[in-house]
Amino acid sequence: MITLYHCAAARSFRPLWTLEELGLPYELKMLPFPPRVKAKEYLGLNPLGTIPFLIDGDTRMTESAAIAQYLVTRYGPTPLAVAVDEPDFGSFLNWLHFGEATLTFPQTLVLRYTQLEPEERRNPQVATDYSKWFFGRLRGLEAAVTKSETVCAGRFTAADISVGYALLLARDIGLSENFTPGVAAYWQRLQARDGFRRAVAAEDLAGVQQKVPRRS
Repeated sequence: MITLYHCAAARSFRPLWTLEELGLPYELKMLPFPPRVKAKEYLGLNPLGTIPFLIDGDTRMTESAAIAQYLVTRYGPTPLAVAVDEPDFGSFLNWLHFGEATLTFPQTLVLRYTQLEPEERRNPQVATDYSKWFFGRLRGLEAAVTKSETVCAGRFTAADISVGYALLLARDIGLSENFTPGVAAYWQRLQARDGFRRAVAAEDLAGVQQKVPRRS
């Protein structure tokens, strides 16, 4: 049984969504955010104190985009993966990591300096600067999804899951109102997927059952 440690609406949503798209059985363990502060016992399992944390037999993983790639490769074949002999293999890897390294990174600074830091340490200038960074990088996504329903390979893949989480985070921190038309339409398509909806439902149910509140 795969075990996924998860915080509501956090990066760990990527592997959760991937698990639901694949239809794999898994155990979802909810943690309060940030777990390294609010669930110190978790450090004994994952010394980084970060989420996600995936356990699959002897495999231990902490990087959300890498976990998505692992799952679709390990439990394929599946259309969610792009094979090395497909023309879009390079594009698939690029978008998979673009979602985390390029789109999610600046948003974490917006989140930190608008919500997570104590009031006296919050910094509107940092939030403004990195919001602009995010929207600048989003231009590449606008160009891609204006031409196609998905980011690569002519189908929905794990790369869309990676990018899709960045758009989910943008919604949660108040940036989605400024999406360009192509990105907004793409985001609507992603939210309409059964796998996305199942992942949201699984997160909500587990949070209630395990009595772990969502991040305020």
